Amino acid sequence: MISNHFNITKIRAMFLMILMGFMFIKCEFSGADEIRGEKTSPVRSIELESVTVTAQKQEEKLQEVPVSITVFTDQDIEDKKIESLMDMADYVPNLMIFENGASGMNSPSMRGVHVAPYTLTATTGLYVDGVPILCGVGFEDEMLNIERIEVLRGPQGTLYGKNAETGAINIITRQPSNDLVGKASVQVGKLLSAAAGDREFSEFSFNVSGPIQKDMLFLGIAGKYKQRDGYIENTTTGDTVDDRERWAGRGHVRWTPSDRLDVSMTVARIENSDDGVNMTLGKNGAAAYGLPMPGDREVSSDFKGSNDAYSDTQALKVTYGLSDALRLTSITSRKVFNDKSKGDWDFSPATLTHTEKDGKYSKVSQEVRLDYAKGQVKWLAGLYYDKDTNDMDYETFSDYPTMAGITSREIDGDAYAAFANLTWPLTERLSVVTGLRYEVQNMDFEDNLDGRAFDDSWNALSPRAGLEYRFSPDIMGYATVSKGYRSGGFNLFAMDDQYASYDAEELWNYEIGMKSVIWDSRLMLNASVYYMDINDMQVEKAVNQIESYMTNAAEATGKGLELEMTARLNDGLTLMAGFGYSDIEFDKFEDALGDYKGNKNPYAPEYTYNIGTQYRHPGGFCARVDLIGYGEMYFDKTNEFSKGSYEIVNAKIGYETEHFDIYLYGKNIFDKEYNSYGYYGGYYTIYSDPGEVGLQCVYRF
Repeated sequence: MISNHFNITKIRAMFLMILMGFMFIKCEFSGADEIRGEKTSPVRSIELESVTVTAQKQEEKLQEVPVSITVFTDQDIEDKKIESLMDMADYVPNLMIFENGASGMNSPSMRGVHVAPYTLTATTGLYVDGVPILCGVGFEDEMLNIERIEVLRGPQGTLYGKNAETGAINIITRQPSNDLVGKASVQVGKLLSAAAGDREFSEFSFNVSGPIQKDMLFLGIAGKYKQRDGYIENTTTGDTVDDRERWAGRGHVRWTPSDRLDVSMTVARIENSDDGVNMTLGKNGAAAYGLPMPGDREVSSDFKGSNDAYSDTQALKVTYGLSDALRLTSITSRKVFNDKSKGDWDFSPATLTHTEKDGKYSKVSQEVRLDYAKGQVKWLAGLYYDKDTNDMDYETFSDYPTMAGITSREIDGDAYAAFANLTWPLTERLSVVTGLRYEVQNMDFEDNLDGRAFDDSWNALSPRAGLEYRFSPDIMGYATVSKGYRSGGFNLFAMDDQYASYDAEELWNYEIGMKSVIWDSRLMLNASVYYMDINDMQVEKAVNQIESYMTNAAEATGKGLELEMTARLNDGLTLMAGFGYSDIEFDKFEDALGDYKGNKNPYAPEYTYNIGTQYRHPGGFCARVDLIGYGEMYFDKTNEFSKGSYEIVNAKIGYETEHFDIYLYGKNIFDKEYNSYGYYGGYYTIYSDPGEVGLQCVYRF
């Protein structure tokens, strides 16, 4: 471990000095070097590499997909040190993933549209090798042996269905093949905050894959363990309350008995063993409990919190080539997320609100699709089914009987869908893109204690239509109209049966975009502008002074733009930038407590941006620095509580060889605090993670 006495100011100064030196080095290349097993010639191409994606469930070149999309290759993931979905979101225009205080409780906000995890839905779908994760509860994945991440912005209802209302995140893991390859990584470091100056973290990971029987049977395995000391002090016990520990593993068996048949079976598990949440009382919470405001990153609880959660995933993917152009694909999956936690929500020595939660959320899904691609003609048709089973038990302990209680509820459902998508050339340069999906969602609700039971169903058509025009081989423009929707649901704690359920939310998106690779293929510049019309918007409506329920009580419009740029300035120096602007307001929304017309939608940052530069010398030295920023966002419909704009800086320097790499890196190296004051109506504060600095060693073969 790095010494506890290591001076933080010196760490920051050292980072900046080394980075400045690396970034302005000018080198003349001669001879041939070997880096990571790839030989480099005296004159190397400085063109940007073409990237193949499966965003539309067919293989296409990134710059030929008429969708606003950000792609991370395996090299990007390493260079940017992306270790979580939240890390990834920092580099995607108009995407924020909000951690609601505990591991596995992440809620995405794409283009300013967001929903809380307790609704059991999401505005942006997450898909790991085709396995759907459509709920904020368990919305996570570990970055284990990832080949590519694709983030699609805009409604993806036609191809992905419910809860891909404003976008989709595709994570594609690396397929084992005839090549025996492996990697092991160790990293250690410490947190930067003065109050957490003696807090450390460590991480160990590995992956290996190769043939069991050449050309036919392959195996890949990967694993990771990471630990981080807490940084919130319990002034009652003197301990930290938010230590984190995580294990993750993935196994992948692939069978290719013929050139046409490819069968893959994957199993994965993520397990968290955490202490309490990284939260404390806010101003309104302290006032409600009659308690003093806690100090910075302090609580005074008499109750040790815990957050133990695991997710298990199994998936079977079968692909059969009926011909060179026609392919049949089947994906069968099962995912279970189990969440057990204990918490002290008054964060004091008194027993005011102590809770125990045990939730189990499972989804079984099946998709079958047939796709065709030849020249500029591409089409796809498929069927989809999923079944959800969600059991939630929750108990509150309190010295005040009116505050204590038990709930035990079950929500089950299934969905059926048929979908199709077509790209058809009208001329050599102009193509029409169209698609349609029809989906039916059935859900049942049962209260295991009082016997109340409800059922409801919703159906939706999700069309998409657009044009794409190739101005040249390197410049393409597109215009699309598409519809997305978020599933309806139940109010888990509704006391009035008329508010037992609420309907689906629908969104129409109108978008114009451009994709280009210019300057001798050294500059990629993509841009899009959009306008959203949101109907039957799911919002928390106050029906009286003390009761609020999710209803379809609002309408809103949103507009924005997204820009992305990558420029290869010379053989080693690359500049990257991304910017997103989002403006989403209520056109109609009022309840028993007020009228919110013209207010901003909560959890919608006004802007996001990232600016980075990276230098990689053929001799092995490399350096990178990124500036990441988020605009102001509100936590509530009244726009009373907000999180101000903030910026963080990440940096990384290292030396890379054919088999061994070593890096010194920092995340949020200036230790910027961007706490979420005003969370949950001002009752709580969610603390931002401190900055960190670490040393990473990587071995490859």
